[in-house]
Amino acid sequence: MLSRVFLALSFAVASLATSLLTDLPPFNSSLFKDLNVTRGLTYHYYASPADAGKPTLVFLHGFPSSFYDWRHQVSFFQDKGYGLVVPDMLGYGGTAKPLDPEAYAPSLISKDIIDILDAEGLQQSVLIGHDWGAKIASRLANYFPQYFSSYAFLAGYTGPDSFALPYPEQNNLSRAVLGYETFGYWDFFSSEGADQIILANLNSLFDIFFLKDTVLTIKDFAPLGALGDFIRNGRRVTPGDFVTPEERAIEVELLRQTGLAAPLNWYKILTTSIESDDDQGIPSENAVLNQPVFFGTALRDYVGIAATFIAALLQDSKDTLTIQQYDSGHWVMLEVKDKVNSDLLQWIEGLKLDVEF
Repeated sequence: MLSRVFLALSFAVASLATSLLTDLPPFNSSLFKDLNVTRGLTYHYYASPADAGKPTLVFLHGFPSSFYDWRHQVSFFQDKGYGLVVPDMLGYGGTAKPLDPEAYAPSLISKDIIDILDAEGLQQSVLIGHDWGAKIASRLANYFPQYFSSYAFLAGYTGPDSFALPYPEQNNLSRAVLGYETFGYWDFFSSEGADQIILANLNSLFDIFFLKDTVLTIKDFAPLGALGDFIRNGRRVTPGDFVTPEERAIEVELLRQTGLAAPLNWYKILTTSIESDDDQGIPSENAVLNQPVFFGTALRDYVGIAATFIAALLQDSKDTLTIQQYDSGHWVMLEVKDKVNSDLLQWIEGLKLDVEF
């Protein structure tokens, strides 16, 4: 009897997970796919075909998220006939969740995304990334520029030498310049058992990640020890209203089901030498971006500092650089979604892309 109850509960949980991974408007559940990429890992992604004459947009999300981060952009651009490819990045949602940090080397994840584009028969897509998705977009530009017509980075950009300075020295430098460590929270995310601490306090995580008053990140998020203390103690702050209670419930439940052990590897590669070692393989001839670039910066992001990204892009961009500054926290595509969508559309239309079929 107990075994039948256990099986029934397992089936119910599995069904709920499947529903959360596919049945979320504006995503059409029939357009989700799973692909076993070259290195043997499965990627779950959304693929909506483009209308004639329209390019395909590739959206890459960051931490602690899933394809669902892009719901407002998918709704907007899908209705206008643009093609879309929106994966769950490695460690998240329906995509594979390896626990070895080495699996999260940017060069490997970049090749995974190229495998998806090859499976979809896509060339010259418009690549758009946010947070660590912007990091992978940066590396795709470095390793596979022939696949993309242009790049859009939202609240993040990672130049070839961004992680050349060891992690402790990055914190020392930011503390000397700003008065606090902008990357101190990486220490907690890289620590043993952090995934279980977060799962026990998911509301604290979501409060501090999607908060209303982003100035609080200077004290409660970024400095060494601050985020661990905040989450361990189950502290709460007022969240922003740019994520509805219904959307938050979906995101919390998805993380509860899929866990944090795998996603935290995106930080473990930064507090070790994995990331910096991997970046040594960037071809020198691809260090400069030769295609048009859009950068959407969050002026109230006190972790990902706008001026730092702008300076790096001014150095690394050879073609046209379009900069849009938003009175927003880190989550620009959620908090100022209409403005971001409008600006991206205007930029893409201005590229006058020659789409071949």
